[in-house]
Amino acid sequence: MRISLVLIPLSLCAAPALAQPAPNPIPRALTDPATAHRLTDTMQSLSQALLDMRVGNLQAALEGRAPTPSERNLTVGDLARRNDPQFDQHLQQNIEAARPKIEQTVRTFSETLPEVTQDLQRARKSLERAMSNLPDPNYPRR
Repeated sequence: MRISLVLIPLSLCAAPALAQPAPNPIPRALTDPATAHRLTDTMQSLSQALLDMRVGNLQAALEGRAPTPSERNLTVGDLARRNDPQFDQHLQQNIEAARPKIEQTVRTFSETLPEVTQDLQRARKSLERAMSNLPDPNYPRR
């Protein structure tokens, strides 16, 4: 009798509130194709920053001598251009060639993320069950 008194008000609750679709666990940024373009642009900026890094003082220090005035401004890009005069062009081509691969990686990641999230939740529940079965170290032994 008491159970039915509790169930009657619950059955009168708004069912649409319970039927709301679950929020999408995948952030919009991961499914957006522009994300791959931003990653590629970021990679280009990072590579340029690396190429602009001065290494002449470090090179002279490793050789155990004082750097010459021309070595003080020597950059990683200068060293790369010594062996390949078209280094900048080849670098841009490599970055552009990586763009489709990055797009595919972002697409694959966004497709597999829900499954990985579910697996992690199941693993967390398993760990919680295992931890709940451990004896309490503060419990007195008999």
